[in-house]
Amino acid sequence: MGARKLIRVLGAVLVVSLSAGCSGSDDDASTSPIAGGEAPDVEAPAFVTAVREAMAAVEDELGGPQRYFEVTSNAQFTNVFVAVDDATATVAYAYVDGELQPPAPKQDGASGNTFAATDVDFVDDRILSGATADLSDSEIDAISVYGDGVGATYVLAASSSAGGFLDIVVGPDGTVFSVDPV
Repeated sequence: MGARKLIRVLGAVLVVSLSAGCSGSDDDASTSPIAGGEAPDVEAPAFVTAVREAMAAVEDELGGPQRYFEVTSNAQFTNVFVAVDDATATVAYAYVDGELQPPAPKQDGASGNTFAATDVDFVDDRILSGATADLSDSEIDAISVYGDGVGATYVLAASSSAGGFLDIVVGPDGTVFSVDPV
């Protein structure tokens, strides 16, 4: 696991731990996804639903379930990084306008945690809900799914109205675990 990803995961654990120990009014809990309240559903944009579509297209092409290092999706395309050769190499696929493109050449020297399509358990209409509620002045531009050693981690990329960029680690139900400037 890269240092940046490890910091994100550890930050997410710290935020969840601190949130569980905090007390506040019932009003705070009802509006903050971190505190366990419910943010309103947000209709999933096409780039969110493309995550599963792209993995299904790869698995159809390759004849069965695969292991993945990463899947990243934005409004233009979805990149799928398939772990090959016992997760020591990767083959990248692009999924564009509902069509799987030919694979890129295999890249040796890959390492890291992997995940399966069955590990991707986010709720399409909830995955953006916490981030859009907590960061209403930011626009979610992409979603990435990474292997985390026990399943999958979800990171949203956002553009801030102040001109910066944010990585937002969320749970499958949209709960915000951490927000990091990049």
